[in-house]
Amino acid sequence: MVSERSLAVLRAIVQDYVASREPVGSKTIVERHSFGVSAATIRNDMALLEEEELIAAPHTSSGRIPTDKGYRVFVDQLTDVRPLTAAQRHAIETFLGESSDLDELLARTVRLIAQLTKQLAVVQYPTFSSARVRHVELVSLAPTRVLCILIADSGQVEQRLAELDHAVDEETLGELRARLNDLVTGSTMIEAVTLLSGEVEAADRRHAALLHTLAATLAEQARVQRTDRLVVAGAANLVRTEQDFAGSILGVIEAIEEQVVLLKLFGEMAADEHAVAVRIGRENAAFGLGETSIVSSAFEIPGRDISRLGVVGPTRMDYSTSMAAVRAVARYLSRTLGES
Repeated sequence: MVSERSLAVLRAIVQDYVASREPVGSKTIVERHSFGVSAATIRNDMALLEEEELIAAPHTSSGRIPTDKGYRVFVDQLTDVRPLTAAQRHAIETFLGESSDLDELLARTVRLIAQLTKQLAVVQYPTFSSARVRHVELVSLAPTRVLCILIADSGQVEQRLAELDHAVDEETLGELRARLNDLVTGSTMIEAVTLLSGEVEAADRRHAALLHTLAATLAEQARVQRTDRLVVAGAANLVRTEQDFAGSILGVIEAIEEQVVLLKLFGEMAADEHAVAVRIGRENAAFGLGETSIVSSAFEIPGRDISRLGVVGPTRMDYSTSMAAVRAVARYLSRTLGES
């Protein structure tokens, strides 16, 4: 059983090691923290922590560093996530508030999180596979060129140009528009992809080829909107922490580039009472990220699936700052996008 003082010593070791990257000894703890006990007493607490495998000696006659288990206890014992300062919150609102569309907003979001946390930042691009098709519009731009517009009940609009093999008049285009709306209006994006990718029968067999081209274009639009993908920034932050990894960080970078790995990991991360999820070290081993920690939080756009943003870095991470940053940015995104 670890005492309250021993847990306080563990917190001190984590904080000092994160700040200095140097193993922490009992003398250093006495000098830097107000425990009101002797170095010998602190050494007894450290011995208990070592028995519990919460700290370890990287080499003989050294101080101690936290283990993955120790970091986990530290994170779980955080009774409150330190909120960002008023200046930091203002910076979030100002920097992200200048975005002109969703793409720019997410690009700015990952850059901001990387700056706030000094870690590699990732944002899951929102999809709206759960949204339904409200309307399909076809606009003639030229005799053989049609703008396909897919409108979701969430208000999202996807546009794409279709090049036709031969000219189409307005009357024919109206018939095709009606056929496509009859086919997919009210369906989810996932259902729309299936319906539009199959054989779509035209009322007039002479229009079958035109209908097939337009349906294929719309299917691609629906498919893009339900594809999970990540926006990443701050790779240089990861490189700067290379000495925190036992081997090369190449494997970590390769795992991150395999976006499906992080997307699956994100999907398994359940938020705690702080609206933040944390996976530490060996908890990520199955994903090839056994030397990293991941901090994430969720945000939501009405009509779209819940998405996550977060940071990836070494286990020697400033967890409190990272948790506060990803939570604050996620809340900003949910609030702002919910109002749009």
